[in-house]
Amino acid sequence: MMREAPLLLILDEPTSALDAQAEHELFDRYASNAQRVGRLTGAVTLLVSHRFSTVQMADLILVVADSRVVEAGSHRELMERDGLYADLFQLQAAAYR
Repeated sequence: MMREAPLLLILDEPTSALDAQAEHELFDRYASNAQRVGRLTGAVTLLVSHRFSTVQMADLILVVADSRVVEAGSHRELMERDGLYADLFQLQAAAYR
């Protein structure tokens, strides 16, 4: 955040203490800024999160289990595969219904 145009921005659970509305607003801003900077400089934003509602907007989602990447793809692709990501997404979503 100290550079005007960083090539890599790592956000590790940046919204863990926020309520759902504030989290949504902040991630909208992160996503818009990441897309803008990415188009201008080729920069990459890496987001680490356990909240599936926030990662579904990512271009690429990596699912880690037992210290290994076990699935990779977009939200749509991972949901269609009906694997670990889909199971965990549905589990979290059910808590908000």
